[in-house]
Amino acid sequence: MKRIIVPIDFSQESIKGLELAIIYANKFNSDLQMVFVQSKKPGRFHVKLENQYNSAMEEFERMLRKYKDKLHKDCKFTYIIKSGKIHEEVANQVDAFDDSMIICSTDGESGFADFVMGSNASRIVQETDKPIITVTSEKYIGNVEKIVLPLDISKETREKVPMVARIASAFNSEVHIIKVTSSTNEGIHNKLRMYATQVKKYFDEKGIKYQSELLVGDNIADSTIEYAKTIDADLIAIMTEQTTSLANLLLGTHAYQILNTSPIPVLSITPKGLFFTYHKIAR
Repeated sequence: MKRIIVPIDFSQESIKGLELAIIYANKFNSDLQMVFVQSKKPGRFHVKLENQYNSAMEEFERMLRKYKDKLHKDCKFTYIIKSGKIHEEVANQVDAFDDSMIICSTDGESGFADFVMGSNASRIVQETDKPIITVTSEKYIGNVEKIVLPLDISKETREKVPMVARIASAFNSEVHIIKVTSSTNEGIHNKLRMYATQVKKYFDEKGIKYQSELLVGDNIADSTIEYAKTIDADLIAIMTEQTTSLANLLLGTHAYQILNTSPIPVLSITPKGLFFTYHKIAR
């Protein structure tokens, strides 16, 4: 976690992402970079864009003064102003650095909410395979004591485990491994138990605390969120792909629902193989 990228539109809502990112940066001794993206406009809009650029610089300098002392002294705190499409430019910025991630609020103004929410929710995960943490409420800007790790029967479901382990180790969190399914088939339950056993072994080797439970319900997303609320969790870790439908190639139905309805911060991980397959098809 060498660098954390934080998209900012200067609304009070988007600052929640920055405040959460500061907590993670201090835990991982990460550099932190804020990003503001201007929309490209031709001709007569040049002066307006120049004024916006200058205003953004002033706001960023003010934020540097305000938040710099809250960061560990070894953490670099910078900003960059870019122009283009928000999801593309933010993805380009995080992809420019190894071992980097995005932390942001899913609320904002000036069109920023579309960055993650609504019909554009899949666009950012189509552009990067880096981890993304989204937050909606100030209540969860603090220590990460409990992490919910849902497992389904997809082979990709375990790809989020190493990242969860890194966060759990940094915060000394307890991980709740939940085996989630809408099926009562014992074969599926056995497969979920096998996956959970593998994850437990991994956590044992890392010295990570955990609990495990099987959840059977009509809606996997609802079951996951309700369980997370019940235990007062601080983070839910999901894979951005939960279906094999081409229409939901990178953001499956359950992942989309959790990302857009969970009041609890969500860590989204894109399966490496699917990410490269998607971009191969797209080209």
